[in-house]
Amino acid sequence: MDRLQWFKRAGYGLFVHFGLYAMLGGVYKGTPSPRNAEWIMRHLRIPVAEYKKLAETFDPALLDPDDIVRRAKAWGMQYVVVTAKHHDGFALYDSRVSDYNVMHTPYGKDIIKAFADACAREGMPFGIYYSQMQDWEHPDGNGNTWDFDPTEQDFSRYFYGKCLPQVKELLTGYGDLCLLWFDTPYDMPKPLCEELAATVKALQPDCLINGRIGYGLGDYRQMADNSIPRNVYDGAFEVPMTLNRSWGYSTLDTGWATPGDVIRNLVQIRGRGGNLLLNIGPDGCGNVPKASTDVLDAVGAWLEKNGESIFDTDPFPDFPYINRWGDVTYRKESNTLYLHILKYPAIHPRISLLALASKVKEVRLLQGGTPLAFAQAYDLAREEHRLSVTVPQEEPDAVDTVVAVALADAPRVQEL
Repeated sequence: MDRLQWFKRAGYGLFVHFGLYAMLGGVYKGTPSPRNAEWIMRHLRIPVAEYKKLAETFDPALLDPDDIVRRAKAWGMQYVVVTAKHHDGFALYDSRVSDYNVMHTPYGKDIIKAFADACAREGMPFGIYYSQMQDWEHPDGNGNTWDFDPTEQDFSRYFYGKCLPQVKELLTGYGDLCLLWFDTPYDMPKPLCEELAATVKALQPDCLINGRIGYGLGDYRQMADNSIPRNVYDGAFEVPMTLNRSWGYSTLDTGWATPGDVIRNLVQIRGRGGNLLLNIGPDGCGNVPKASTDVLDAVGAWLEKNGESIFDTDPFPDFPYINRWGDVTYRKESNTLYLHILKYPAIHPRISLLALASKVKEVRLLQGGTPLAFAQAYDLAREEHRLSVTVPQEEPDAVDTVVAVALADAPRVQEL
């Protein structure tokens, strides 16, 4: 299986946002960042000289990449992506290009190498995030207009002096990468984006490039943050999501998603043919917030029982109606449609799926395999296919009860 086919079937990955910003937790000198904590330097226009002082005390002694990767595996994640350099310009690895990196802090250890090695030990595909256009520390990087005069900036000096050489370091020093995750290309000149993409493929031909390299040069489409497409997308795609509102650690953002929220999002994304890349943000000491691990533990337990309906699945033709009870996923290999009952019927223990034109062979609960009674008919007057399934009176799963529907012929959906 080639890398892109692997990616399309992976379904679920772990994103890790970590950097100097984690030390601030979304607050600088008593002023909270108005939005994402990892953007605090830009939002509050913190001078480079002030922000760099964070590196003098950066010592996340409790960061444990091995534990995070093992947890990711238990949570059902199929790949891990870690921020090597975010928009603030600080690198979490041993860069020879710029001294503004983790080796020049009290911590003094290559965090990206630790994650790469942990992933290798666990057989977990490893990807790296790199902010290619924004760099608020570099005089010629994009984004810092409070320290540097934009009229005097030459982006090519940054690109050839820091960006491209650092990307080469990441591609040659950290083993086989499953993907490089670029971000915020904005109006970066297309020829430079093309050179960046060509460099990735020259050094690691099988390394996937995400869509945020810009200009359609990526191997797969990167959807907007926390945004699920309405319909099936014809091609590989990924939805990056947070468990709260911020990507980097924030002491203020406690609006955590529930396990049900994550499962619902995962089901919808997989049903449309994409991957969910779900983020955690360790704090300045390196601890992953317990509120986020509790959620992911619960999702992982659900996936252990219901993973058949999520992993190695394929997009199914779009249904013309929104199902009030939930959503569907599909596995081509077994020709099975999975009905995810996210809102269990309160009165009559029955759900209906309209417009399924395929013939149904059998219906069962995914957990335990209990056969379920069903009726399939075509309403001649309404010109409408209808599948009705009788479900247990008592809800088998409080978050998502999965019903497996084995089809007898090719997947077909009636067009209205």
